[in-house]
Amino acid sequence: MSLLSLERVTKRFDGMVAVDDVSFTIDRGQVVGFLGPNGAGKSTTMRMITQYFEPDGGSIRFDGTPLAEAGIAAKRRIGFLPENNPLYGEMLVAEYLDFVARLRELDGADRRRAIDEAVAATAIEAVYNRPISELSKGFRQRVGLAAAILHRPDLLVLDEPTEGLDPNQRVEIRQLISHLGRERTVILSTHVLGEVQYTCSRLLIINRGKIVADDSVDTLLTRATAGLRIGVEATGSGLDDGLGTLDGIRSIERHEDNDGRQRFTVVADNDIRPNIFTLAKDRGWTLFELHQESANLEDLFRELTGVAS
Repeated sequence: MSLLSLERVTKRFDGMVAVDDVSFTIDRGQVVGFLGPNGAGKSTTMRMITQYFEPDGGSIRFDGTPLAEAGIAAKRRIGFLPENNPLYGEMLVAEYLDFVARLRELDGADRRRAIDEAVAATAIEAVYNRPISELSKGFRQRVGLAAAILHRPDLLVLDEPTEGLDPNQRVEIRQLISHLGRERTVILSTHVLGEVQYTCSRLLIINRGKIVADDSVDTLLTRATAGLRIGVEATGSGLDDGLGTLDGIRSIERHEDNDGRQRFTVVADNDIRPNIFTLAKDRGWTLFELHQESANLEDLFRELTGVAS
């Protein structure tokens, strides 16, 4: 039995459809990336899973029981870090975690043990007795994660957990999520595609309220942008027009020049690198780069949603 299942779930706001007939299941132990452009329905879906919103249609089941029936029992098994990470800045970290633990009905030695485990798991020992208002954004996110896992949830739902962090902080939080995913099921919503590629085993993509992709990250990467992507860096005249004369070309994307060299990504039906090499020789171009590019999630995201990541 799946830990979480959504069947034909729909949500509307003022007559506008935010989530449209969405169905998927998530098994125990999976770390699932949940992607989509702004306004696609990611946050609304996650808030229905965590019972902040009720669906207007369809059903959500947690461990086989409808959420509408499970109520508080399901909330006790779900941890949620919303995008805005609502912390009380005037509290010490220790006070805040104790407050959250009490809300979670953890008492006595169990509360103390749960706080110690959450602090150790998120590596916030150094700021444990500091006011939250004095913490960096990275440590605030760690405190939010600690609060979300205090009650040892079976399902951890994270909505944009690295929003606003610098690159080093993103790496730290990504590593932390990977560690947390070893012990529980995780749904990770983010627009940072690299986080999904290196953290998640499975990927869901939602666009305009509908699921448009659902598979393992590796499988979806093989689908990224039908056709081969070939990188070209060269100097010479008429590069744009010349490349366009080759058979099997689907598209040509020009990038910023690099020290006078012109750079292109050519998408073709097959490997046309020998044809490009011959064309360069005939037209007197100087080739600096000619290689097949690896597929990536950005290609897939743009293909399925029609927007740049």
